[in-house]
Amino acid sequence: MEYTYKEEFIRFMVSNGVLKFGEFTLKSGRIAPYFINTGNYKTGKQLAKLGEYYAACIQDNGLDADTLVGPAYKGIPLSVATAIATYKNYEKEINYCFDRKEAKDHGEGGLFVGKQLQDGERVIIIEDVMTSGKALREILPKLEAAAKVKVVGMIISVDRREKALNSELSAVQQAKEEFGIDVYSVVTMDDIISAIEDGVIDGKEHLPAMYKYRNVYGAK
Repeated sequence: MEYTYKEEFIRFMVSNGVLKFGEFTLKSGRIAPYFINTGNYKTGKQLAKLGEYYAACIQDNGLDADTLVGPAYKGIPLSVATAIATYKNYEKEINYCFDRKEAKDHGEGGLFVGKQLQDGERVIIIEDVMTSGKALREILPKLEAAAKVKVVGMIISVDRREKALNSELSAVQQAKEEFGIDVYSVVTMDDIISAIEDGVIDGKEHLPAMYKYRNVYGAK
């Protein structure tokens, strides 16, 4: 059976113990029927594949940029892997950089390591997941301080499409409303549900709980 890159990614998450089904208490206090633990990514092979899925998402959404920005710390290896995969799979050479937690006042100095940003540069922010939008709020002022860049989008691995605790909007929708930035995900909760329905991954016994959770907490 030939799978789409989205279906392959869901299978990849399951096989690496990143996507699990059952009953999980989230930080928000909600009881969720699935859990995503990106901490289970820890090998070079996994990182190489992750970069390919991120690169495919960028290509699939027609995004064009000069530089990938990986917010410290989780975004650092992801931005590097995505830049490599973009060159390897699509023959596109793209820069990458990542922020320092504190500005360096000696040597080359600056807030960023890697490509030094310039006015008019188009950038894509690379992150693992978006829960509250904290990483975006922290990186944007640093980008603005470095140069007048244009953020053409942000890429994350999974969009839970779940309402925030204090809003009817999801974190992705809030990012668009607050910052005007489009956030693209390799897959969404709906993609995961469809993968179960279509037999791409096992877990049909979890579908009732997945449907219920989406009906209660899913953002419109």
